[in-house]
Amino acid sequence: MSALWTVAWHSAWHRRFGLSVVVVSVALSTFLLLAVERVRHDVRENFSQAVSGTDLIVGARTGAVQLMLYTVFRIGNATNTIEWSSVKDLERDPAVAWVVPLSLGDSHRGFPVVGTTPLYFERFQYGARRALRFAQGKPFVGVFDAVLGAEVAARLGYGLGERLVLSHGKGEIAGTDHADKPFKVVGILARTGTPVDRSVHISLAGMQAIHLDWIAGMPLPGLAVPVDRVQEHDLTPKAVTAALVGLKSRVQVFSLQRRIAEYEAEPLPGVALDELWSTIAVGERALLIMSALVAMVSFAGLVAVIVTGLEQRRRELAVLRSIGAGPREILVLLITECILVTVLGALLGALACTAVVRLLGPWAEAEFGIGVRPAWPGATEWALLSAVVVAGIIASLVPGWRAYRMSLADGLSPKG
Repeated sequence: MSALWTVAWHSAWHRRFGLSVVVVSVALSTFLLLAVERVRHDVRENFSQAVSGTDLIVGARTGAVQLMLYTVFRIGNATNTIEWSSVKDLERDPAVAWVVPLSLGDSHRGFPVVGTTPLYFERFQYGARRALRFAQGKPFVGVFDAVLGAEVAARLGYGLGERLVLSHGKGEIAGTDHADKPFKVVGILARTGTPVDRSVHISLAGMQAIHLDWIAGMPLPGLAVPVDRVQEHDLTPKAVTAALVGLKSRVQVFSLQRRIAEYEAEPLPGVALDELWSTIAVGERALLIMSALVAMVSFAGLVAVIVTGLEQRRRELAVLRSIGAGPREILVLLITECILVTVLGALLGALACTAVVRLLGPWAEAEFGIGVRPAWPGATEWALLSAVVVAGIIASLVPGWRAYRMSLADGLSPKG
């Protein structure tokens, strides 16, 4: 058997330029399969860890995934807002235990700003219903107090008492900073491994205060409201981006969703987290199917290369037959070559997946707050690697059977 492996290796090496294309193709398909599985696993884990203990997310009329991505992960663009009166009506619903409003849209040096209430630090949970903790300081009390996520404080080198200036929107337009109303850091949250780490938290009153003299995203010329005059104005928010809702009983989720959908003042979709997971699962399956199709194309190319190469290898195979190799050994030889190509491609694909995840993982976490980390392959990834090798063996049966059927006379006296 070892002799066959040696012959197969030397034969494959002799045809290395043609087979290298197949190896790259198998490596690419393996890379896609493993990368999709790694991203799928880590994104789902990030999603499940990002928020827990919340039964509904209520926001303006938009897609469920878009609402979730922007509200929880701060990914995408701002949705429409919901009226503050609608939030108060939601709080009065008998099924509702608590409501945490969120106002988004501004930023500080690339980090999103979240306007909310002190209840956020009591009710927001992540992971296995873990509550937020303060590494330093306390929740905001004053209008211009700010609480930083751990990543914001670490990346910008901020500590308690630091003064910071917020930017309107993403701060991409010059002159849209709220420089006349700086905030003071009064608290820094402990690291959570969620988008909370990348957020600057202020009060809803503070969010309203910095926009008193703004309209349509721009400051009103000559109408600036100084900091010491802010308290003279009504700082009750007019609208918010969304609201996290906790219920007295989870069995009331669907009945509350129905009441929210029938709310007369404005359309308010209520998105249950379970619904979002099922929506994402559709995308996961689509990605896996696409990767499997790429793998099938790769193995079709492997079969084509080996079968085409048989026409040039008839004399080689005939010589092997003449020195005592039977049809069964020829079959094993072709299968062995395919296994070598498949295993090499699978290994290269696995190494490429690990390298890309290691290189791009920190960027994805810094940019989107979603950690994709290299890890020892799990059961599903080992199953995918095994499936790639098994598919290679199955693909090798076609050229192997063709070589098995070749006669010695045909090999010694090729046509043409």
